[in-house]
Amino acid sequence: MKASQRLSDLNAMSVDLLQDELLKLKKEQFNLRFQKATGQLENTARVTEVRKDIARIKTLQRSKTVAASA
Repeated sequence: MKASQRLSDLNAMSVDLLQDELLKLKKEQFNLRFQKATGQLENTARVTEVRKDIARIKTLQRSKTVAASA
């Protein structure tokens, strides 16, 4: 999925849904690290995608928190 499309999907999510998505991505990142360590990782680009998606979600969570408190 393209980053801009992914960002628009994430913008539509509530804070709770973002938290759930973040947990899911962190689990996937953990599994990808294990696959890499054992030599079973086939799609190495997925590691970068997941890391960037986690950063996007954290950024959105922070901006929504600041907007809600302002």
